[in-house]
Amino acid sequence: MSLVLDPAAQDLLFREARTANTFTDEPVTDEQVQAIYDLVKYGPTAFNQTPLRITLVRSAEARERLVQHMAEGNQAKTSTAPLVAILSADNEFHEELPTLFPAFPQAKDLFFSERPAREGAAALNAALQAAYFIIGVRAAGLAAGPMTGVDLEGVRKEFLDDDHTPLMVVNIGRPGEGAWYPRSPRLAYDEVVTTV
Repeated sequence: MSLVLDPAAQDLLFREARTANTFTDEPVTDEQVQAIYDLVKYGPTAFNQTPLRITLVRSAEARERLVQHMAEGNQAKTSTAPLVAILSADNEFHEELPTLFPAFPQAKDLFFSERPAREGAAALNAALQAAYFIIGVRAAGLAAGPMTGVDLEGVRKEFLDDDHTPLMVVNIGRPGEGAWYPRSPRLAYDEVVTTV
């Protein structure tokens, strides 16, 4: 086999992992979320940027405020998931670059002094980190239900500020009964990979 990762881990993270649509009521603890973050924070980004911000929606009041911004088909599962996270991009991430990328602290001002450059970099690198986060949820033995069927501008106004751009909402927990839709097809290797 060409992969070093144990086949059971491959299944856990990719082949058997699915987007969950229902969850049990087993809680997701702060310790689990911290373990997930402490693993996925090592995923690569450009200049070691860390623009991803995670807002955990735990209180019933906050959950109600969030659900009103979800698309109709996402409201029930967001209402009942043990934990919901709003993943956003911090457009002022560059302020941390001198610490996070000490090999080239000038990158902060050289590449990211203009807001449009920061927003583009934040969106790309926070999306990478969001993908790592979803894989981290799977590594914790939990299921993730990432959703972009949401009024993101409404979520920004409700929970964030002008320096943060929401990317998605992720339901997190142990999968419940009927959690999975049938597996959708994937493109084959030769449909995706080209050698030049």
